[in-house]
Amino acid sequence: MGIKVLSTGSYTPSLTITNDDMAKIVDTNDEWIRTRTGISTRRMSCGEPTWYMGAQAAKQAIERAGIDPLDISYIIDSTITGDFFTPSMACMIQREIGAENAAAFDVSAACSGFVFAVDIAHRYLLTDDKAKYILVVANENLSYITNFNDRSSCVLFADGAAAMIIERSDSLFSSWIGSDGNGMQYLYAKVGHVPNPFEENAEEMPDGSDPEAPMGVLVQNGKEVYKFATKALPRAAKAAADRIGLDLNKIDLFVPHQANIRILETAAKNFGIPIDKFYTTIDHTGNTSSASVPIAFNEAVENNAIKRGDIVCIVGFGAGLTLGAAIFEY
Repeated sequence: MGIKVLSTGSYTPSLTITNDDMAKIVDTNDEWIRTRTGISTRRMSCGEPTWYMGAQAAKQAIERAGIDPLDISYIIDSTITGDFFTPSMACMIQREIGAENAAAFDVSAACSGFVFAVDIAHRYLLTDDKAKYILVVANENLSYITNFNDRSSCVLFADGAAAMIIERSDSLFSSWIGSDGNGMQYLYAKVGHVPNPFEENAEEMPDGSDPEAPMGVLVQNGKEVYKFATKALPRAAKAAADRIGLDLNKIDLFVPHQANIRILETAAKNFGIPIDKFYTTIDHTGNTSSASVPIAFNEAVENNAIKRGDIVCIVGFGAGLTLGAAIFEY
């Protein structure tokens, strides 16, 4: 059993930040950013909360699908930048769209999160014969956790959201997801906690992060992330294809996480797949973590780069470390 993508939607903030804008706050320039990342502009929140961006994307997808929100059985939201510890962003979106009959919960798998959420949605459709529509959303406010003093990473990150409504289908589908917690120290953001007034002589429990790392902002080892990502993309896509004996050359379009153009070019080379089979938005969206795959997918649909009947592979890779791919017929 596969999935049918009924519709997609997206939301990106109106605030556009150019490379020249970034050069005003850190020691960098347009040429340095473009040649190393492929990014020219990116969108950043101008006050829009994470839940709001996700809800706007969801509303667009619902309108395009022409469905009643009351018929949505599950809402699965992917984010690492929620506005609350609790409730979930999915519950906030449920409230905003009036999907009162849906079970709603969040997934945290960093830049692979949307792929993980699609994998979960497919499993619900397999096991719950009463499930009708599933709304999958990815919404990220990476500006919440960007270290704007770190010139090597702050130029990468951006904000945005996208959504997809799916139902069960007899069409082709395969997915594969994986993780490697041994690489957590390559990309992380530490969370601060309220001091426990009853705590005495607390034991230090090393977790692999830098004890001197600032709280609440992303810390990245770019070299190690690059090494992981360029291998993770082909590994995940091949694993998903092998599960159904699919020749990778039969895939019409790859929609990868928009991390960095150099990562995508190297991964394509390692993969033996022409880069023109990879749909990229990195130049004008930046890296929006788990939202990057569905934002790119939605744009590809709008630009007719993805047509009904096409075989598409979505691929994510990111902090955790996490990686995953899903292959399906659009």
